[in-house]
Amino acid sequence: MLAQSLGLIEIIVVVIYMMVIGYLGWLGYRRTRTATDYLVAGRKVHPFVMALSYGATFISTSAIVGFGGVAGMFGMSLLWLTFLNIFVGIFIAFVFLGGPTRKMGHHLDAHTFPELLGRRYQSKFVQIFSGLVIFLFMPLYAAAVLIGGCAFIASQFGIDYNTALLVFSVLIAAYVIVGGLKGVMYTDALQGSIMFVGMIVLLVFTYVIVGGVVEGHRQLVELGKNPNIFGGIGFQGWASMPKFGWGAVEAAKGPNLDGYNLWWIVISTITLGVGIGVLAQPQLAVRFMTVKSRRELNRAMLIGGIFILIMTGVAFTVGSLSNVYFLTKEKVEGKLVSVTGVGAKSEWDWVIAKKERGLNLNPEDGSKKNPAIGPDEKAVPCQLLHLDTSGDDEADTHLIFKGYGGAAAITPKAEIEGLAKGGDPKTFVGRQVVVHPRATAYMRAIVKNADGTYECKTSRIIPYYIRSAMPKWFGLLFLLTLLAAAMSTLSSQFHAVGTSIGRDVYEQVTGRHGRSIGVTRIGILIGIVLAVIISYLNPGGGYIIARATAIFFGLCASTFLPAFIGGLFFKRITRAGAIASMIVGFSVTAFWLVFVKTSESSAIGLVQKFAGGKSSILADSPNWPVVDPILIALPLSILTVIIVSLMTKPSSKEHLADCFHK
Repeated sequence: MLAQSLGLIEIIVVVIYMMVIGYLGWLGYRRTRTATDYLVAGRKVHPFVMALSYGATFISTSAIVGFGGVAGMFGMSLLWLTFLNIFVGIFIAFVFLGGPTRKMGHHLDAHTFPELLGRRYQSKFVQIFSGLVIFLFMPLYAAAVLIGGCAFIASQFGIDYNTALLVFSVLIAAYVIVGGLKGVMYTDALQGSIMFVGMIVLLVFTYVIVGGVVEGHRQLVELGKNPNIFGGIGFQGWASMPKFGWGAVEAAKGPNLDGYNLWWIVISTITLGVGIGVLAQPQLAVRFMTVKSRRELNRAMLIGGIFILIMTGVAFTVGSLSNVYFLTKEKVEGKLVSVTGVGAKSEWDWVIAKKERGLNLNPEDGSKKNPAIGPDEKAVPCQLLHLDTSGDDEADTHLIFKGYGGAAAITPKAEIEGLAKGGDPKTFVGRQVVVHPRATAYMRAIVKNADGTYECKTSRIIPYYIRSAMPKWFGLLFLLTLLAAAMSTLSSQFHAVGTSIGRDVYEQVTGRHGRSIGVTRIGILIGIVLAVIISYLNPGGGYIIARATAIFFGLCASTFLPAFIGGLFFKRITRAGAIASMIVGFSVTAFWLVFVKTSESSAIGLVQKFAGGKSSILADSPNWPVVDPILIALPLSILTVIIVSLMTKPSSKEHLADCFHK
């Protein structure tokens, strides 16, 4: 494993990197003298630093490991998110929102995103409510980033996941608590540069491995025509969009309620949830208030656009193309420790492909009768090869040799060099072997859980690909890339968490204005502790990385976006309209996540008590259980802010003159 190949030079490089990060945090501390310095970096940040800080804050391990892994499952359709990230997250944000946000923030002397909203609408409630939403829910997003970063660190260095979590969290806490936003943005600029170089190298090497741009994509198209585990929900290949439609699809066994689900997952949750939600991200919006003029924003836009294109475009492209490598080129060398899942049906291995409460309550295939399958798991029956690839006589790599029953068509058919077709792999136990897994990226990402079960986890696709396909020296560069991605995003998240509870809640409740830096630092610490607890309870990562990101982005869009954009451009938007819009957006999103959207409602578990054990109140309806709440909550939030504002008294002309000062 790569973890055991890290030598003294690699460790020295990582230590030097950490020391530089520490120095930049200290530099931020030395240059932080006022609350304005701590909260908005003195409003005099260089456009290059601002652009890289914005991009590095936006892109994290959730994009590289989380969404990159999702691209390994679902393919190039995720590139629509790259388009929206650039068009909405950079072009619209910088051209249309950046200038007014900076200008109004300066005129109202706002230092945080909730404070900007609160002062625009002259409402303590708006500021406190916004601060509480950020303080309570951003740790979920931060935990997703922590999980991706710490899982990769643990695999690279061969250390315990919990140890990596502790060390990583303490390091981030040190320079965020001490250095404020100046320390955060200085480190972001360095980390963004490392991320950019790492992803460029990854893309170039990937195309070399798969035979070039044209050949790589040709193979991806051809391989996508074979049966796939996601075919039942509308998968049409890694180079194609999922099947589009609404309603049930007629199939041999009757109506298939899930036939168009993948399209709605990719478009509503991944593309729109994250692509639109970026406009209302508090830790990103505050970046606009750190520059001194509109000119700096214009100069930063091009840098930011190129950065986002490389970061997300490469992650999604490489994730998709990893299927070509795993299916046609990968070779795994090691000692065959054992072969399991041989014999009668009761002895088969079952690899969990999906884990969701209420998933398998009434299975038609009878898989629940197998003790290896829990009531909330969907698994495929197969035979497994267990290999030792590190030389310690312990099985560390688990490969599917073949599938059984109806799963045979969608599971890998591994080849062992020297074993005749139809031969018994048990004859090679105890010997060094070379195995061609012939697996898709998702079916290659098998891990052994603590309870002895085997599970496919999306978060392992990119790390497995790096470890298997790339040169060993690249492992160090990619480790630094992920460290940079995680640290840059986490530092900004925790800074936003701290300022929301200090500046936006504590000061507004107590009236002790300008005395919240200490409370802010305590808030940062609390946010880190909450994120660490969530990360500790979910060590495997999996789909939670991408899911948690989409939840938070969608929640921010539905809660904040109408009041934010309305407040920047329309004088007629009133305090009552903003408050009503925020409450409606938040409430509808919460309701949809708890009672309708299966992936979240099943995990929360409350809906089962009201829906007869079902994982969604719309479980018997096609498509609705996978539709993201942003498609429902955001339109309702927009309608609310318009209708209520037209029915209520506008702000005074004097206040509006202060907000829209010419």
